[in-house]
Amino acid sequence: MEMIAHNPANGIYAASPDYIHALEVRQSSRLLFVSGTMGLDQQGMAAADLEGQLELIWFNLRAILTSADMTVDNIVRLTSYLSDGVFMEANQNARVRALGGRAVPTTAIIVETLRDDWLVEIEIIAAG
Repeated sequence: MEMIAHNPANGIYAASPDYIHALEVRQSSRLLFVSGTMGLDQQGMAAADLEGQLELIWFNLRAILTSADMTVDNIVRLTSYLSDGVFMEANQNARVRALGGRAVPTTAIIVETLRDDWLVEIEIIAAG
């Protein structure tokens, strides 16, 4: 599978080091669409704070990817749903760490979550 970043230099705002405008995936044989994943432990309880929830989210995403014989290297698209805009930087830092600095097309949206203790939710698309 080949992944090619597309960041046009003319007619559009510049991409940042952790963000790309588009990712072309060539010769992929599988796509995995992952539902929004929360920072919940095995008992379904949310971690008490944002850092704990982000840690659990990435743990949960790795488990889901592993079940499909994939890793975070297969992630080609990511959407974060944040319950508060102040969570943007921590979410960005957790994503950069989890992906080892690899940029993928990403969007962050401020939303009202289904429960007050759910601070962030992330959904991904992976290709392999």
